[in-house]
Amino acid sequence: MASTLPQPLKWAILAALTGVTIFGLLTIGPVPEVAAEDRSPIVDVRTTDPEMNTAIARARSTLPTFWASYESPKSSEAGHALKVRFHTRKGGEHIWIAEVKKLPNGAYSGFFANEPRDLPGKRAGDEVKFSEADISDWMFMRNGKIVGGETIKPTLKSLPKADADALRARMEQP
Repeated sequence: MASTLPQPLKWAILAALTGVTIFGLLTIGPVPEVAAEDRSPIVDVRTTDPEMNTAIARARSTLPTFWASYESPKSSEAGHALKVRFHTRKGGEHIWIAEVKKLPNGAYSGFFANEPRDLPGKRAGDEVKFSEADISDWMFMRNGKIVGGETIKPTLKSLPKADADALRARMEQP
């Protein structure tokens, strides 16, 4: 079962995570190299980027850790979110989803935690449905530290050093 925090607090936590950690959107598309503007919440990564593909595979292989915490969160765990790939005219866009719910038909729903860039007519806060096959990453907070977030790690090299160091400090170490 999802966290019992009030919805406004959940949104505040997620907004703070998005703003402070700059992991925002991760767009995977046919771009020639990793690129990020100073303090930009969007990071472009080639579809064939081996480091990112390894991070996605690692995140998907550890989904049971996310679901275990989601179903029975400890008092120190909150802010459960999934990163989901959506098909776009450019290939795909990976967006963090808040307020995740399992649906009776085996699908999932939630709300865009970030502003979609390549999904015309979609906005942050819009409800969306997706399947488990579309999940590319997961995260939650435990004792103020980010657990999961495998796709965040390869993007750290594209951030300003101070931002990358601050984000590393917020990530739980195994």
